[in-house]
Amino acid sequence: MRNVLKAATLENKFPLLAVEHDCIISKDADITIVYKVELPELFTVTSPEYEAMHASWLKAIKVLPNYSVLLKQDWFIQEDYQAETQKEDMSFLSRSFERHFNERPYLNHTSYLFLTKTTKDRAKQQSNFNALTRGFMVPKEIQDKETSLKFLESVEQFERIINDSGFIKLTRLTTDEIVGTENEAGIVEKYFSLSQEDTTCLQDMSLGAGEMKIGDKYLCLHTLSDAEDLPSKVETDIRYERLSTDRSDCRLSFAAPVGVLLTCNHIYNQWIFIDDHTENLKQFEKQARNMHSLSKYSRSNQINKSWIEEYLNEAHSFGLTSIRCHCNVMAWSDDYEEMKRIKNDVGSQLALMECKPRHNTIDTATLFWAGIPGNQGDFPSEESFYTFIEQALCFFVAETNYKSSPSPFGIKMVDRVTGKPLHVDISDLPMKKGIITNRNKFILGPSGSGKSFFTNHMVRQYFEQGTHVLLVDTGNSYQGLCEMINRKTKGKDGVYFTYTEQNPIAFNPFYTDDGVFDIEKRESVKTLILTLWKRDNEPPSRAEEVALSNAVSLYIDRLKYDKLVVPSFNTFYEFVQTDYVAILDAKKVREKDFDIANFLNVLEPYYRGGEYDFLLNSDKQLDLLNKRFIVFEIDAIKDHKILFPIVTIIIMETFINKMRRLKGIRKMILIEEAWKAIAKEGMADYIKYLCAPVKAA
Repeated sequence: MRNVLKAATLENKFPLLAVEHDCIISKDADITIVYKVELPELFTVTSPEYEAMHASWLKAIKVLPNYSVLLKQDWFIQEDYQAETQKEDMSFLSRSFERHFNERPYLNHTSYLFLTKTTKDRAKQQSNFNALTRGFMVPKEIQDKETSLKFLESVEQFERIINDSGFIKLTRLTTDEIVGTENEAGIVEKYFSLSQEDTTCLQDMSLGAGEMKIGDKYLCLHTLSDAEDLPSKVETDIRYERLSTDRSDCRLSFAAPVGVLLTCNHIYNQWIFIDDHTENLKQFEKQARNMHSLSKYSRSNQINKSWIEEYLNEAHSFGLTSIRCHCNVMAWSDDYEEMKRIKNDVGSQLALMECKPRHNTIDTATLFWAGIPGNQGDFPSEESFYTFIEQALCFFVAETNYKSSPSPFGIKMVDRVTGKPLHVDISDLPMKKGIITNRNKFILGPSGSGKSFFTNHMVRQYFEQGTHVLLVDTGNSYQGLCEMINRKTKGKDGVYFTYTEQNPIAFNPFYTDDGVFDIEKRESVKTLILTLWKRDNEPPSRAEEVALSNAVSLYIDRLKYDKLVVPSFNTFYEFVQTDYVAILDAKKVREKDFDIANFLNVLEPYYRGGEYDFLLNSDKQLDLLNKRFIVFEIDAIKDHKILFPIVTIIIMETFINKMRRLKGIRKMILIEEAWKAIAKEGMADYIKYLCAPVKAA
């Protein structure tokens, strides 16, 4: 059966001539520069920052010459998350996390910027004389060299202004990225296939007036091409009600409803046409006079005259530049039935912007053709409306979806919009960028909001990346994680300290694996014994401090050369009771300077056979310096006058020892229910010390 439909090859209608020096040259002698645009992530930009971005775009556009066309093209393509399960060192929970989100659909955002220099005649060209309506294309001679050089210079200034803003980054595409290579598709091929993947296979296109198809994909187009379809007021950003409260605002750009919040495959095109400003105003002055002369015959002429005069007054009063603008949303789907839902979704999102949704079935092919990279001069002028640069820029999408952090260190989180897993660095990268000045974190939320759930998730991943984690827990929130780490390491790590009647909490502050007692270790032991000996309101005298310091130093020296002495509080007590008493007698230290009998009597409950003899005489010979996951569960002893101060000192000593001796290793202390710890004077001062901006690894 012979095909009787009218058909043409893409080669005959193709509007591009060449790509030279990273510039696209059309057959109508238009020059186009292409940039890839990197935008800030959504929900991370404040209202003043949106205004700053708007001001940067405004400054940049003003440097472009007359008869330039700016097209910002935002692609939102649905993709499926590919789980990363091939890493050899992945834990069971990490692998399960990846499998759970495998093939999770999400929208991937890619943004391009096309800057085109065309001519006065091309700028006024209508849809009846574009490349689709001509029988063949005859390449024209390129514009004079001086005009082209001035345009390229203005484009460089444009790029510098945008990049200097600090919010947006423009990266110029090379020739290979535009036309593609043998192994990778260029942006022209991607546009014709409506895909951002590396596809080099083009499909048939059906360019009908009522329906347009590319392969199996049905296209629908909604346009903003008439001032009557626009809202009465535009602004740089809007309040996002779903994440806003009475006390705080969550801001998104004005065009976000048709950008990151529109959940279907679509392209959002934002056009700005820079004509001759002076000529535009002269034309409007002429129209105003004509409307005035005809106003007596029609009230609509009188109204139009008043609108034109208001436009002219704004332009002259505030020095605004007259330009033309057009926006459209091009969505598609393989399923024809699904297209009905997509049409409704696009229309409802435009309605959220207070725009009048206009489903355009006539100009789909024409506007698609004008969106070809480098063919921006083919845009039909009747589809644009007059406005000012400030108002036109409000229709720009100013944010992108969440991106994974490039930092190698971080945790896995999930995009709150699409549920896509992301690699997020909340420590190193923000510090490097100057967003934060320290790595301290404060997790705040009501009961049942998921604080401990998130913290379990975070500390597990920190531990798997080599971090030393010390947790002060209340309520056994981390017992399961600690036991899992203990089983995984076959008892070498994952230490859990808690107090029960059957298994009371026990330490040995005198034991170290390597036998090293640095100044921090010595001071912590002295502070511990001083806490057991004196009350909070009973400060020691200078003579008592010296005597205690000498006792600790002599005992540590004994441990170094006498290997038969087992490090514990019992042997320390016996050393003071025998050898140190003899030393004091030899020195003739008076009882009023250091009452050794009182000292031994007060510390007797912690010696063998005493009420708390279990506390400082643990036989596990456990050195916490090299243990990477330690949990102190203090819920049962937080109000105990004897045990809590001792456990607090042990916690302080353990973490400070790690800070001083483990150079180049990441350390983290986490205090659950911190308000309870802050209520204790000693612990509050310690937390304040840790939060100070000290330079520790």
